[in-house]
Amino acid sequence: MIVVGVSGGIAAYKTPALIRRLRQAGHEVRVIPTEAALKFVGAATLEAVSGAPAISDVFGAEPGSNHVELARTADLVVVAPATADLIARYAAGMANDLLTATLLGVKAPVVLAPAMHSAMLEHPATQANLAALRQRDVIVLESPSGALTSGDTGPGRMMEPEQIATMVLELLGSGPANRPPPKSPASTAKPQAETGPTDSTWAGHRVLVSAGGTREPLDPVRYLGNTSSGKQGLAIAVAAAGRGATVTLVGANLKLDVPDGIALVPVSTALEMSNAMAPRAATADLIVMAAAVADFRPAAVAANKIKRDGHGGFSLELVANPDILAALVEARRPGQVIIGFAAETGDRDASALEHAAAKARRKGTDLTVANDVSGGAIFGQDSTRVVLLDKVGQIVGQAEGSKSAVAEAILDAVRAMVVG
Repeated sequence: MIVVGVSGGIAAYKTPALIRRLRQAGHEVRVIPTEAALKFVGAATLEAVSGAPAISDVFGAEPGSNHVELARTADLVVVAPATADLIARYAAGMANDLLTATLLGVKAPVVLAPAMHSAMLEHPATQANLAALRQRDVIVLESPSGALTSGDTGPGRMMEPEQIATMVLELLGSGPANRPPPKSPASTAKPQAETGPTDSTWAGHRVLVSAGGTREPLDPVRYLGNTSSGKQGLAIAVAAAGRGATVTLVGANLKLDVPDGIALVPVSTALEMSNAMAPRAATADLIVMAAAVADFRPAAVAANKIKRDGHGGFSLELVANPDILAALVEARRPGQVIIGFAAETGDRDASALEHAAAKARRKGTDLTVANDVSGGAIFGQDSTRVVLLDKVGQIVGQAEGSKSAVAEAILDAVRAMVVG
């Protein structure tokens, strides 16, 4: 049994690919994320790819999942990513969470895949901690140089999951085992489709995702916008990348960290998003239009800040923005799958769901993800509740929970259409 530890670094989005590779080689995998790790990759994802509970709390561990039992039964422990904080706590002999408690008790080989900013990696304290761990026969993998999420370039990237898996399998002497994956133990995760993120058939497929809220300038300091954070779109991009797809994210005014491995195209206005989506859509197998795009923009943008003149009112002329989703549907090539989003509120004419169903019929997307955003719900939150609608507005599914878990459910819903 292999224990995969996950600490709180942006590279955690790659860990599901590592887990999947180890299971494909025939190994049982148990995952121990830190609380910080769950900010980057959801427990539902880790549980789905490992087939076992992903537990981070020492006191919440189930029988057979406590640190003593995990340490005793592990054939190898690999921590990927291993952050500076995790390395420091391990080197100091601390046991303040389930992962470090397990590391202190394990007799099997331990492999660390460091991932952090170059300055943190090269700091004397981190280097001293790594040296101390090497002296205790901990195997510390190389941290390759490359582009970092900060925009800098240097060492500190996590080694690619396939390389880590190859080294782990060599250490275990199993190599490319042909044994089928073991039956999964009972999981506390919410039910997942069997064809979810545990399959690797998304490799070679291209996914284009839009996220965030567009801003339409009124003058040099003001704009018309919305409160969309882009969290759901980013979660979908991360989930698709975790399944092996090549992902491009067109992000409108995102204030979120986008993991390495996802190509980010930053935009601001609806026109910029339209111009960014159209050429990239031509080669995409799946398009997910999760962004909150302004329907209208000011007819003219003032060159200078508009002043309040006395106590009078102010009239603003608006013109329609391009309907990006409609244009993508009209131009789609055979076999291309398109997902639209409908953030709606109810009114005296219809409920939020009825408005979303009408949009699904009008747009002609393969799937519409409907949100009821009444009262400021959903936008900017870490959790969500969605209803999935088909082309004719019929309900084909529902999902609720973290936006990472809902992202997996959305991809599960179109998996057969995208990868067969």
